[in-house]
Amino acid sequence: MPTKTSTKRRLGAIATACLLSVALPTAPAWAQKTKTKPGTVAEASTSQPAPSVSVDVPTINALSANVDEATLRDILSGNLIANADALASLTATSITIPTIRISITDSLADSTIVLENIVLEDVTDGVATTASVGGMTVGSSTGTDGHFGEMSAKTFDIGGLLRFYGVVDGGGQTEMKTIYSDFVFAGGSFTAPDVTCTIGAATATEFKARPISMSFAEIMALSTALEQQDEAPSPEILGKLMRTYADMLTAIESSPVKFDGFDCDGTDDKGNPVNVSVAGMTMGGMSPGIYPSIDLTDMAVEVTGDGSITIGSLSFKEIDLSAPIAAIQNAPDALDDDWFEANLRALIPAFAGFSIGDVAIDIPDPETPGGRLVASIGAFDLSLGDYLNGIPTNLLTTASNLKLDLPADTSDEQLQLLMALGISSIDAGFTLDANWNEAENAIAINEVSVTGVDLATVTLAGTINNATDALFSSNENMMMAAAMGLAVGDLKLDVDDTGLSDIIMTMVAADQGSDAATMRPIFAGLAEGTVVGMLAGAAEAQKVAGAVSAFVSGKAKRLTIDVVAKQAPGLGMMDFMAAQDDPVVLLGKVNIDASN
Repeated sequence: MPTKTSTKRRLGAIATACLLSVALPTAPAWAQKTKTKPGTVAEASTSQPAPSVSVDVPTINALSANVDEATLRDILSGNLIANADALASLTATSITIPTIRISITDSLADSTIVLENIVLEDVTDGVATTASVGGMTVGSSTGTDGHFGEMSAKTFDIGGLLRFYGVVDGGGQTEMKTIYSDFVFAGGSFTAPDVTCTIGAATATEFKARPISMSFAEIMALSTALEQQDEAPSPEILGKLMRTYADMLTAIESSPVKFDGFDCDGTDDKGNPVNVSVAGMTMGGMSPGIYPSIDLTDMAVEVTGDGSITIGSLSFKEIDLSAPIAAIQNAPDALDDDWFEANLRALIPAFAGFSIGDVAIDIPDPETPGGRLVASIGAFDLSLGDYLNGIPTNLLTTASNLKLDLPADTSDEQLQLLMALGISSIDAGFTLDANWNEAENAIAINEVSVTGVDLATVTLAGTINNATDALFSSNENMMMAAAMGLAVGDLKLDVDDTGLSDIIMTMVAADQGSDAATMRPIFAGLAEGTVVGMLAGAAEAQKVAGAVSAFVSGKAKRLTIDVVAKQAPGLGMMDFMAAQDDPVVLLGKVNIDASN
């Protein structure tokens, strides 16, 4: 029969329904019960009247249950808190509820949520061997409707879930316990006035948790108090919330979650059909202090008659939150502005990076009326690791097949010349690979390179010495002093010409009214004379000049230049400052070698 709920209990009804359907309950339902209510918390004011919620549970079939039907109906009607202990210790051969209808009425819309065939089987002391919801339907007077298929799980620990949220006493539990296993969601569909979506299935092997240190009711009360303080938040309340947040991040553990994606059709503001789709998503397993990776495949946004963007793969790597958690756990009770300023770097999580691949873009060029922006990315990856005081000391980023079609109707003279030379697109890539060697107090620049297919590859490598751990200090003065002490020990430059020099020579020769074949020997001679003049008196002058000349003339397609400081640790800040007036002074402090 229908049951009207008070404002105080209205969200409890929804929370209970979600709880029984293996979804995580809604926290505001438990604002009725706190362990220690904050004394400064006032009732949150609302500009609109609270919605009216009614719950209709026509039938409850409880077989051999230790909780009577009246209590179960009271729970389902929103009075979860008063009956939480009974629910946490529920024992029954089975609990079957054919239908739960939740009706919500407010000034914006009338909505309904219908849960069908809710079944708990073989329940012992709050743990159901299996739990399932045959389906769920949602509807609204705004024209929004949703139909979702079966959800089921095994080893569903109702009491464990209530303990996790602080609804019932955790009994001193500190270890992780299984809340549910073998979760399966069949997928569904969603329709709104301007969009229709098909939602794929989802699976998860296991979810574990332990009770958090503060109940959700207390968290909601603290959050309300913080919001009411506007621009002058209480350091004490802020401290409590931060510590609770840190505790929550270590209270959950799960297996990977796999989701079969979604496909949505709608229209844009011009009335053009739009399709947005994701073929699949996998969220890595959660563990204490680690936010999991998220991998998406085959994403697409297509606007009929306008353009499209497709992405073959997109991955956000895991985030290690152990450093911020440790900083918060060791913080004083009150967290004021001074504490945040002093510990800002300690609060930076260790983000491992992200990657993206197989990207294709074909959209209107916003700067050229009627033009198209056509580009693609073969692969891009950013990997960050070995964080020290919020700074990654290991960096690797790579990109390949960054392709851009040159616009045929461009007015840019340089682009017009490139196209005249037969270049209709650019295909480029780059690599940045560097890491800090703590034992040697050095930064290894393993590779900084830029590649253009059929153009050239330029690669730089080297060593930066005097890189002590003070370079990563949270003290800005210490960082600045350490940076001033850095010294360049060695550098190596490799240039591989696969067509770029021909283009440059052709462009330069055209300006001179000549051709590349004629101009190459001239420029080679100028380059050789310039190098000999700069390295005058140096034993390696002629060898370096010869290598440069051979490269410029086109006789050699590769040029390697090695520069090594004569004295350790290398060229420092003062050396480069002195070179601003006379760059040649640096040449006497290094050994230079070149080859082809």
